[in-house]
Amino acid sequence: MLKTIKDLFDRLSPLANAANPQAEDHALRLATAVMLVEVMRSDATFRDGERALVLAALRDHFALSTDEADRLAELAEATAEGASDLFGFTSRINENFDMSQKLRMIEHMWRVAYADGRLSNHERHVLWRVSDLLHVPQGAYVHARLRAKEAAGVA
Repeated sequence: MLKTIKDLFDRLSPLANAANPQAEDHALRLATAVMLVEVMRSDATFRDGERALVLAALRDHFALSTDEADRLAELAEATAEGASDLFGFTSRINENFDMSQKLRMIEHMWRVAYADGRLSNHERHVLWRVSDLLHVPQGAYVHARLRAKEAAGVA
């Protein structure tokens, strides 16, 4: 376990990532996964449907296999538990994603939030905060929410 955490910190180090594009790619995937996990963790009750949507989003966004998505989600959950803020993750996403990629990620986050058929105030806050840190325009943020709400079949 400690070796895994040490490897994580080594991969997130800016100096290590500048010299290793593969490490930068891993760090970006982890940052994205942490954002998805944050929505899942923000609800008072954890549902299997939320985790399934996190895994589906990771497979969709990064073309990962089921096993790769599972491992990334597990690492993201451990990382999210130890994180003190979201800025380190969102800044990496801002540096590497264009607006369409950010919007796709925000829509996936909304789908996770609506997985249980309702939206808590804390889920709403996390999504608003992440969208703000990613510089997503308000209109695009609302449209992503509406698409996710419709996909979830929530009235």
